[in-house]
Amino acid sequence: MERHMLRCALLSSALLLAPFMSAQADTADKTIALSNNYAGNSWRQSMLSSWQQTTDQAVKAGIIAGADSFTTGENQATEQAAQIQNLILQGYNAIVIDAASPTALNGAVKQACDAGIIVVSFDGVVTEPCAYRISMDFKQSGLDGMDYLAKRFPGGANILEVRGLAGVSVDELIHTGVMAGTSKHPQLKVVGSVNGNWSQTAAQKAVAGILPSLPKIDAVVTQGDDGFGVAQAFTAAGRPLPVIIFGNREEELAWWKKQKDANGYEAFSISSAPSISSLAFWVAQQLLDGKQMPHDLLSPAISVTQDTLESSLKGLEKGGIVSHVYSVDDVAQLKSPVAQ
Repeated sequence: MERHMLRCALLSSALLLAPFMSAQADTADKTIALSNNYAGNSWRQSMLSSWQQTTDQAVKAGIIAGADSFTTGENQATEQAAQIQNLILQGYNAIVIDAASPTALNGAVKQACDAGIIVVSFDGVVTEPCAYRISMDFKQSGLDGMDYLAKRFPGGANILEVRGLAGVSVDELIHTGVMAGTSKHPQLKVVGSVNGNWSQTAAQKAVAGILPSLPKIDAVVTQGDDGFGVAQAFTAAGRPLPVIIFGNREEELAWWKKQKDANGYEAFSISSAPSISSLAFWVAQQLLDGKQMPHDLLSPAISVTQDTLESSLKGLEKGGIVSHVYSVDDVAQLKSPVAQ
């Protein structure tokens, strides 16, 4: 009987460690640091939480010795570059970066590579060739939003673009996709643009400021995280509600559902999963373990449609974000852009 219980206990332990089995190797004495440039919205908070949960488990399982996270104050590239240089001096074996700028950190990143440190950038990626890059196809996501609007407004539409943080690669890429959408669908006209900084409050203020100067707005393209603030601005101004391209935050999706239930309001959501930070961690760990992979990798987008809205909200806590749980096994599924 005791022998049977021991076998059951060993089996239970093996099942608990199963998600980490393929990660077990020569990284138990290695350390990984996260350098993050901004934490001012719920997406970033969820991203940091995902990093913490994943790395805590990896440390507990003996896969890695440590995985600390560091966030700069105000999305300043100079401050983040100094932070990276400090992480080099501290002797981390790999540095994972959500970058304030695609180019301004390249000097510090090159210093890290030259010191034998693996650098993995995600979300806000860097262009330094020695670094690895993991991101959603943000340009395509901007174009996907415009494709949706072209179907909704075959006769043409006035569009307000709400951009993110100026200077960050994500903002530039999504904007490029939106502009590609106007070329593909000439009936869609971007008649105004503001920076919402991926913040409900900032977006509401920016949209409220520009609305008096704009004609009738049929649709608003956001970069995610600020759709509810946009809706609030239109409501406060007494303007007709436009079709909004949302992100994946609970507040905006709950507002969408409320409008859908009340009057059949239709919208679309596309965004990046904040748990991409955990995917970046596993990529860094696998690289430290000697795995070979392309320097450019695509992560999947998270989208919500009229048909999947209810299921996406089911079980989502207030203030939460629709995301995805990544494991080390997902690293092998990543593809490079050229392989698409």
